[in-house]
Amino acid sequence: MRVLFWVQRFWPHIGGVEVHSARFLRAMRERGFELTVLTSPGDLDLPATDSFEGIPLHRVRFEAALSSGDPAQIASVRRRITALRRELGPHLVHLHLTDPSVFFHLITRPERPCPTLLSLRVMLEGDLDGNESVLSKALSSAEWITANSAAVLAALHAQRPDTVGRSSVIHSTLDPPGLCPSPLDFSPATLLMLGRLVRDKGFDLALRALADVIRRHPATRMIIAGDGPARPELESLITELGLGERVELRGWIEPESVPALINEATLVIMPSRWLEAFGLVALQAAQQARPVIAARVGGLPEVVADGESGILFERENHAELAQVIGRLLDDPSLVIRLGETGRRLAGERFSWTQHLDAFADLYRRLGGTRG
Repeated sequence: MRVLFWVQRFWPHIGGVEVHSARFLRAMRERGFELTVLTSPGDLDLPATDSFEGIPLHRVRFEAALSSGDPAQIASVRRRITALRRELGPHLVHLHLTDPSVFFHLITRPERPCPTLLSLRVMLEGDLDGNESVLSKALSSAEWITANSAAVLAALHAQRPDTVGRSSVIHSTLDPPGLCPSPLDFSPATLLMLGRLVRDKGFDLALRALADVIRRHPATRMIIAGDGPARPELESLITELGLGERVELRGWIEPESVPALINEATLVIMPSRWLEAFGLVALQAAQQARPVIAARVGGLPEVVADGESGILFERENHAELAQVIGRLLDDPSLVIRLGETGRRLAGERFSWTQHLDAFADLYRRLGGTRG
């Protein structure tokens, strides 16, 4: 069965989606699917045709053509995708786009019709009920839609009731890491935050909470891993709060180094302001037996079982966050128990095999043996 796997970014980009896509493609190929990747090179200078571990890879500058507004560029991209569809003759298109590049899927689909599976990894925003946006049209035309959390699916159904009955949840997941969890260290306790440095992640709230926590637990330290436009503001806040000796800004971390980084932590903090669609960092923490303290937003409560694998707090409430951190640092046995339960639940609820099985079933059901 031939599948056109259409994703905004792919190897050699190495963000979370790109890493997951690479693992997913390897595993689905082992299950007998014939896969071809269609993606954009982004801002990198990469060949238009390539291969990833033997999987054909086609790169097209969707965004550049659309942002240029040049009819000739847009027509050129359309011709190339049309030619690819005709040559490949896919039984199924697996679409991972929610940006304007969806336009090219819509205008080339009639050239070689086949079912579309649309996978959502973001909380949909704006009014999508009956409007004429390309995303709205993609939602209307998709034979099936998957959401990576129940929160994402609920938001979809609220905006687009017509998707009920042709949509389902397949939770995000990760391959089990090869690194075993290390024993939790409380001397000193280390709090970890990991992600892009933007205001929506709420890292400033955790810094304010840390300033309260160290009054009772003066040796507590914090690691912030990641980079982004909010770094100068965070550096200023660290100075303002007198936390210069307590907080380490690690910068960007290679994906393969994340399990070892999490092993340095006693607790992992996710103080997001925005509606996280899922929260892969919470799953990574659980795989390393680290409890997570997370804001009660989006899909995070599906990953962080409140009182079982971590603790949830109300969004933007740094005082409550400080109280939760303090309570856990007062009770190391509770921290250990939460971490152990989290690791068990990660294996039970977010199994890589279950994830692959669910998509393989959809592939076969939607694509059948057409072509």
